[in-house]
Amino acid sequence: MNLSELKIGETGRIIGLKAGEKYYRQKLLSMGLVPGTEVKIARVAPLGDPIELAVRGYALSLRRDEASILQVEKV
Repeated sequence: MNLSELKIGETGRIIGLKAGEKYYRQKLLSMGLVPGTEVKIARVAPLGDPIELAVRGYALSLRRDEASILQVEKV
């Protein structure tokens, strides 16, 4: 499933990244969103974009299209 499919309060573990634009993939990896990392959906904006994640002790906001590159499994 994609990270963007998780609901508020759900936690997922990143299992991989979809083939996408190289720029987005590199950006996500440099922010610490590597396979094995657990992320929790903290908040979602009223119109659904952006999504706020709790990851590695900090809050990170991603656009829905960036979050859809990340493949996760529910924890």
